[in-house]
Amino acid sequence: MAIQQSALNKYSNLTVTPKKETTEKPKSTSLGQEQFLRLMTTQMTHQDPSQPMQNGEFLTQMAQFGTVSGIQDLQKSFGDFASSVTSTQALQASSLVGRHVSAPGTKGLLGVGGAISGDINLTGSSPNVNVKVTNAATGEIVQNLELGAQSEGKVPFVWDGMNSKKVMASPGVYKIEATAYIDGKNTVLETDIQSRVDSVSMGSGANGLKVNLTGLDSVDFNKIKQIL
Repeated sequence: MAIQQSALNKYSNLTVTPKKETTEKPKSTSLGQEQFLRLMTTQMTHQDPSQPMQNGEFLTQMAQFGTVSGIQDLQKSFGDFASSVTSTQALQASSLVGRHVSAPGTKGLLGVGGAISGDINLTGSSPNVNVKVTNAATGEIVQNLELGAQSEGKVPFVWDGMNSKKVMASPGVYKIEATAYIDGKNTVLETDIQSRVDSVSMGSGANGLKVNLTGLDSVDFNKIKQIL
């Protein structure tokens, strides 16, 4: 059967337009400034004429929105600042590897032919300051250092590695305990021990940045007293 030319001409001017894919923006779950103002305008337009919104109510709602918005901006700014501080601390801590630092502690590592040094935090003048050195593994007391009378403040000490028999002690970890007579009482004092930094590790949350000391436990980066 032949198709008439006039029938074809009816459809010759027709074009097919491809269907456009609609991409809807994800709906926001937070109330932005534009949405807030639109909501306020709608609320004022549809308010009860007999009980119109008072200026105080309007200002209160504006203040509440401003407070929430300000807190969100502050949280973002603080987050950026915290990240920047953490990055700076990590860079500073990494530069400590291989160096010696002074940090609070009660243990020191005695190397071959080495010594253990540190500072005693003396809380008051004392006629007699003593440092007891104990083998951390065996509990054996290997030396007592008599520092004599000292004034309040930091008191440096050095143990040369010799035991009470004038024999060089074996390399290893030793416990340092400082005591002093203050106001007639024998008082245990805090000590800062000098140690070598072996590595640095980045923790998360409350753990934070840690400095790992050679042969010893790690210490918080912000507790380091001095870089030697």
